[in-house]
Amino acid sequence: MSTLGVVFRRVTLLGIPATVAGATLLRDSVDITTPLRPLLDRLDPETAHTLGLAAARLGLSPHEHRSFRTATTATTHTPVARVLSSTVWGRPFANPVGLAAGFDKDAVAVEALLAMGFGFVEVGSVTPLPQAGNPRPRVFRLPADGAIINRYGFNSGGTAAVGDRLAALRAGGRRLAGVVGVNVGKNKDTPDDQAGADYATAVTALAAHADYLVVNVSSPNTPGLRALQGKARLADVLSKVVAARDAALPGVPAADRPPVLVKIAPDLSRADKEDIADVVKLLRIDGMVICNTTVSRAGLSPAPAVDEVGGLSGAPLRDASTALVAEMYDLTGGAVPIIGVGGVATGDDAYAKVRAGASLVAMYTALAYRGPAVVADVKRGLADCLDRDGFKNVAEAVGADHRRR
Repeated sequence: MSTLGVVFRRVTLLGIPATVAGATLLRDSVDITTPLRPLLDRLDPETAHTLGLAAARLGLSPHEHRSFRTATTATTHTPVARVLSSTVWGRPFANPVGLAAGFDKDAVAVEALLAMGFGFVEVGSVTPLPQAGNPRPRVFRLPADGAIINRYGFNSGGTAAVGDRLAALRAGGRRLAGVVGVNVGKNKDTPDDQAGADYATAVTALAAHADYLVVNVSSPNTPGLRALQGKARLADVLSKVVAARDAALPGVPAADRPPVLVKIAPDLSRADKEDIADVVKLLRIDGMVICNTTVSRAGLSPAPAVDEVGGLSGAPLRDASTALVAEMYDLTGGAVPIIGVGGVATGDDAYAKVRAGASLVAMYTALAYRGPAVVADVKRGLADCLDRDGFKNVAEAVGADHRRR
């Protein structure tokens, strides 16, 4: 392997070197990069992110080791694969641990990311027209808190480019190793009162290529976007999205059309949450992604980047995200599947979100700090938690905390 290839194997999202060589659950790789580590650590986060995606696209990222296929739980030695498999929206998920939107915005490395062991990958956010996003620098590490601040601003190659890539992945009836969701947003220059049309345009272009669709109305990095979570505006956007999805797939049975989810912010009042739940129930929206990044900086360690504008992700968001999962599960009567996002870095983190009401969980920042091995670690840890508490599979544990009240 070339030196460049080995360097790529050590570079993961945001430039934190992953411990790949010798990892028991990842394909072995030769590690000759120790002398280069100081250089890799000094890369600015966005450059390192770009290198990480390039590594995956070129097939240089590690795969989940084949031994994981026969791994068993610690308590009853039940196959991990059996404990973690489930069906959500009528779609089979080999495991409930996914990669959140924001890593592969333009669907350039989907297959490689699924090969790391994710049960699903959510690409995007994708805007109807290409746009550059906010000026750089726009990503900042907070290592003392296990957190990241970003203000990317929906940098996107646009629906045409992403649609072509997703279509190529499935050309000739090819089956992917996991589920692929598509997260859509509006262009920055689109007036708020025309936002529904932008989301509908994106969905029209991408519905045929998505296993599920996510309407992102909660990023803090596009001016005015979070105002779309208000009851009237949200109802307008989501009704247009559902209509666009159905019109784009006229010959497809309703059960086979990609479910529509809405991604909400953690920084909401109780009234906001109740309004969102009302809209979700009224329009029969298929699911929610809980949650996006936060504008809060409460409890962070002093650091040069702590006051940067943008959305905060990672460990500081974990408990607030889990609490919001529980609250929205209650407000929707447990009838709306939830993808829990925010601070998932261990099996215990994932298990807490499942018990709070999440059918699936997704990570982003943990991959930055711990590298690809974190995927298998979270899955094994989650399976052990489920098995320890007597759940035969992940579906049995969804919302368990609500049933014991």
